[in-house]
Amino acid sequence: MAKRVLIINGHPDKESLNYAISDAYEKGAIEGGAIVKKINTGELDFDLNLKFGYKKEVKLEESLLNAIAKIKDAEHIVFIFPLWWGSYPAVMKGFIDRVFLPKIAFDHDNNGKRIEFLRGKTARIIITMEQPVWYYRFVCRACATAQLKNVTLNFCGIKKVKAAYFGSIGSAGEKRIDNILKTAASIAQRDIL
Repeated sequence: MAKRVLIINGHPDKESLNYAISDAYEKGAIEGGAIVKKINTGELDFDLNLKFGYKKEVKLEESLLNAIAKIKDAEHIVFIFPLWWGSYPAVMKGFIDRVFLPKIAFDHDNNGKRIEFLRGKTARIIITMEQPVWYYRFVCRACATAQLKNVTLNFCGIKKVKAAYFGSIGSAGEKRIDNILKTAASIAQRDIL
């Protein structure tokens, strides 16, 4: 049976390398037999601000309800985003704040024990960055990866999370960009096995 894959692109610019990586990953996954759906956070119409935190529910926009349905349906979720100031773009942060909510991605029982509604899913994080990958890993301590993986995904039940990084992209020429896209397609095929 074909694996259901969801790609969440966190870059707001359609002309970005992240969109090209998203397309390459999709192509590789489809060639490997997966069924792929996509969410481009920059194209969604929603309020980024979780105005009241968790103390008061805010009505979810149609685009977020559709996104939640895709997340619930997916077996494997791929997050693709650029590293901006050590984290992901505001549109992706707002998306996570508004979608990975109590009663949707997690909850707590009467004894305070966490219930993980996304248990059993796997994830891949793909990050592009201007800095070298070694600098991100050792100086920045892979901060965005740790935040998304350990704080959000693991908390909601997604325990098998892999990461891939493409660094120094500002100076990448055409040949390197082609290699990045081929690598993204190859990663997709390994992920869906």
